[in-house]
Amino acid sequence: MFELDHALAQDIVDRAMAILPCNVNVMDSQGLILGSGEPERINTRHEGAQLVLANGRIVELDSEAAKCLKGVQPGVNLPLLLDGRLIGVLGLTGEAAQLRTYGELVRMTAEMLLAQRYLQVEQQWRRQRCDDLLALLLGGSGESPRLVDEAQQLGLKPNLARIPCLFELKAGPPAEALSAWLMSRFPDSWCVSPARQSLLWCRPATVAADEARLLERLQRHGWEVERLALGSPAQSLEQLRRGYRRVRDLLAYGREVLPGVQLLALARYRLPALLWRHRNDDALDELLEPLLRIRAKDANGNLLGTLRAWCAHDGQSQACADALGIHRNSLRYRLERIAELGEVDPLRMDGMLSLYLGLQLLPE
Repeated sequence: MFELDHALAQDIVDRAMAILPCNVNVMDSQGLILGSGEPERINTRHEGAQLVLANGRIVELDSEAAKCLKGVQPGVNLPLLLDGRLIGVLGLTGEAAQLRTYGELVRMTAEMLLAQRYLQVEQQWRRQRCDDLLALLLGGSGESPRLVDEAQQLGLKPNLARIPCLFELKAGPPAEALSAWLMSRFPDSWCVSPARQSLLWCRPATVAADEARLLERLQRHGWEVERLALGSPAQSLEQLRRGYRRVRDLLAYGREVLPGVQLLALARYRLPALLWRHRNDDALDELLEPLLRIRAKDANGNLLGTLRAWCAHDGQSQACADALGIHRNSLRYRLERIAELGEVDPLRMDGMLSLYLGLQLLPE
């Protein structure tokens, strides 16, 4: 429930006293002075304000009436309302007859400030609650009916199909600013910032987005994106949670193995990202051992470069030779050398597959 505080009360007092030739007090719902042009009166009880709070109407006090009340001076005391609820009192010190018109104008201004602050607090609470809900929905136990229902009430549309996209920022404004920018241009987006320079963006699957052009736009706006991992459409919260884990693995894979690649699509790197998730498994060492032996004897990198081209062209000799700019006989010689050093034959399907999988874990 919204209540007056010292900062807001003093702000109202300062604004009013900048144009009025009298002292102004603002009291809370208990009659305690929160803001005043007379600092020594702050945090004291105002019995005139308590009369306003008890009766819900304007109370005017002359000198004689003021003497009968504690902490009171002659003047006008007016109720402050927010959405019809009495939350405080505005007091102007002086002759009541001279202050009536001023009092109404100041009260109107004060209530406008109250409404503005209430809206700010409400919006801040809503943003914070949405952030908390998204963190729960994307966490391990975020699909309880209560959470989904609350997300629906807040307009988060938890059942909308979304595509997880994970940004890693190098420099520029923080991730929170990028979140605001994306949500303003892609309605119904979800944005969660795991860290200052990291942002998970879950955009609606129905919204078309050219990620390459998006990266260019972000560059013009001052964001330097180190890399962006693009996931697959998720039709449910559980799929979206899995998708988040996949793009997180994909981003880590790109950082270590493909540092020069800015845009990483899961559709292109699904298998390498899966292998990278289990990179510490001893079984994967067997895939790397042949390549490490080849690299040890490959001073100029021709053999590994040839092997990457061979896999990229699906083992098609002429296409691979053309891409490397060498004769097919030279290509065959290199492949034989690879088979000799690695003890795995890239001309056989099982050998090519084994070497291909190993290459996915070997940094370029």
